[in-house]
Amino acid sequence: MGEGVLRTFRARYRREPRLAVAPGRVNLIGEHTDYSEGYVFPVAIDRFSQVAFARNDDRLLRGYSLAEEEERSMALDDLSPSGSWLDYAAGVVWTHRENGLEIPGMDFVVGGDVPIGAGLSSSAAFELAIARAVFETASAPWDPSTAARLAQRAENEFVGVPCGIMDQMVSALSQAGCAMLLDCRSLRFEAVPIPDSLLVVVMDTGTRRALVSSAYEERRRSCEEAAALLGVSALRDASREMLERLSGTLRRRALHVVEENARTLEMASALRRGDEDRIGALMRESHESLRDLFEVSSPALDSMVGVASRHPAAVGARMTGGGFGGAAVALVRASAAKGFLHEVESLYRMETKNPGKLYACRAVSGAAIRAS
Repeated sequence: MGEGVLRTFRARYRREPRLAVAPGRVNLIGEHTDYSEGYVFPVAIDRFSQVAFARNDDRLLRGYSLAEEEERSMALDDLSPSGSWLDYAAGVVWTHRENGLEIPGMDFVVGGDVPIGAGLSSSAAFELAIARAVFETASAPWDPSTAARLAQRAENEFVGVPCGIMDQMVSALSQAGCAMLLDCRSLRFEAVPIPDSLLVVVMDTGTRRALVSSAYEERRRSCEEAAALLGVSALRDASREMLERLSGTLRRRALHVVEENARTLEMASALRRGDEDRIGALMRESHESLRDLFEVSSPALDSMVGVASRHPAAVGARMTGGGFGGAAVALVRASAAKGFLHEVESLYRMETKNPGKLYACRAVSGAAIRAS
């Protein structure tokens, strides 16, 4: 792992780097609930952001992106948003310095195989790989919970994306072979094993969206407005009965959040007992709610979920991530996964003419330093 970033680092910066990696994630259920302090159920997948790094003495954060094919830098004493990909790294350095960590200059090269813009949290994976590199460069003991919180703050305040805490937590703290049932208020979490009989399949629709400029911000504002009208601090505290006081769009948005929180807790229970029928029903209900109540699906996502759901190997399928494009997720019977991957990908491409791609994924552990 990491051969490309390591090779590029050696060629550009003429010294031997370390390697930090952090996984992307797919969310099994619990969508648009994190910023309402609700429950989510993500899995860290074996698609990683990879950062080759080494200390420099120039008091610079200097990085090269394999995806962008460019180098950018900022002075450590003058970190400010630039509107470029470097902001994700600079924001992490900024929040950790604000939190009291003494960080020297750092050179890095970033690459990896988390599809960008697919709803698989490539940004959080990059942030946590940088955070892991920052702790190593500063000779500080790794603190994944703090790193996750500060990476979220970096994305909110430095980059300008009003994301919740889910992506950073799972990229930092996930356990191999398990999904993470996360309470986004308390940040308590439980590792729930995924049965060997089931395989997580990420289904990239080949369509993209940008969260900074999308209707994501409008959805979050709607949830905050609904909570304020109901007199609760977040929709986590609302009941279905309380929603009768709302109407129109606000009621639809709030109803999705309230019911999705309940579905997420039930999904963890269904997975523990291996109840495939209930798992499938919950994933279907979640997709329909995101499509009809929260209105964040898309024709491509609906097509992918429809094709996948009709396949006999599928236990369940739904859109995942912020929506408006990106990826869907399926839980598939492992014994028939090979046929599922080929047939669903082919049928989706025929139906939509989009370059969709399916990935069979393993559940992996969180951000780490790897041998280089």
